[in-house]
Amino acid sequence: MNAGRKIVLETGEEYYGLPFGCEDTGEDGGRLCEMVFNTSAVGYQEIISDPSYTYQAVVMTYPLIGNYGIAADDFESPRLSVGALIVRDYCGEPSNHGCVAALGDVMKKHGVPGIYGVDTRKLTRVIRDRGSMKVLVTASDFSREKAMRIIRENGIPSDAVKKVGGKGIRNFGPVNGEYRVAAIDCGMKANITRSLTERGCRVTVVGWDAKPEEIENLSPDGVFISNGPGDPRDVPETIETVKKLKGRYPIFGICLGHQIISLAYGAETYKLKFGHRGGNHPVREISTGKIVITSQNHSFAVDPKSTDGTGLSVTHVNLLDGTAEGVECEKDGVFAVQYHPESAPGPRDSFYLFDRFISLMEKRKNAKEN
Repeated sequence: MNAGRKIVLETGEEYYGLPFGCEDTGEDGGRLCEMVFNTSAVGYQEIISDPSYTYQAVVMTYPLIGNYGIAADDFESPRLSVGALIVRDYCGEPSNHGCVAALGDVMKKHGVPGIYGVDTRKLTRVIRDRGSMKVLVTASDFSREKAMRIIRENGIPSDAVKKVGGKGIRNFGPVNGEYRVAAIDCGMKANITRSLTERGCRVTVVGWDAKPEEIENLSPDGVFISNGPGDPRDVPETIETVKKLKGRYPIFGICLGHQIISLAYGAETYKLKFGHRGGNHPVREISTGKIVITSQNHSFAVDPKSTDGTGLSVTHVNLLDGTAEGVECEKDGVFAVQYHPESAPGPRDSFYLFDRFISLMEKRKNAKEN
């Protein structure tokens, strides 16, 4: 029989279950994470391989996880940086024609601990009522007193982007692509590069700390700022780069990129009580009234009032809580959204935003030629 595993909350509560995935929870006796929840019914592979979940223990609200296994082509990153996975029922014997491995086996390979048999509905209510919080994922016989000391004396690291953001230069798409995109990688998902290359872009991915002159030397038609983990204020280098590039190239940002662009223009961000994570968030485009269902994964948001006088205007709003979901500076050809138009997992209602970026690059190219 499996040895037990438990989650110790910073409030002192303990939740017991059984382990799957990585057997070791760390040298100090446990894995310290920020506990959050995701409401997606499918897409656990994309979730655990999304770099935006670095240092986070994800509670899946859908009860059965692992039933269709792991597919070879559905990873959003080649390595898993999620802190831990918490589920109600884990299926270690998946059934799916495209399955190449069980979820637990892949998590074990990448050092990600999981716990199942937990009342995830109750945990979700705890997060909604009290907010995201620090937790320790550890063995069931680990002392509660030691666990609480670890939680009290340690914080969630602020180096998440530095840990998972890109380093060096990588190229994707056709060598003679019609549009050259410089993409700043703060923890970018694979489906973003796929979405751009499918539209004829040659995407050159640079590190999160790339200097403006490095990007200028690429002679891009447009600049993309990616998603990523943590507080956008933890990457002042990227914010400064965007400050120097805005107005010179069309710029498109997603999620963390949305926050970074907003800070570069002088707006402010704040941390949400428990964030937005799931594939069913309704968002309204202010100019058209059009409502789309979106995929989301973020802890921070842009303060809409802080955009006054910055040159930015709020373009989209979340219908669940009224938070800002998009900004733009029409004069500079800059726009960004808080949600994930590339989905993975989630609906594809917002794929058109990649086409909008293409249109801005086309407009710039035509202006230069004329």
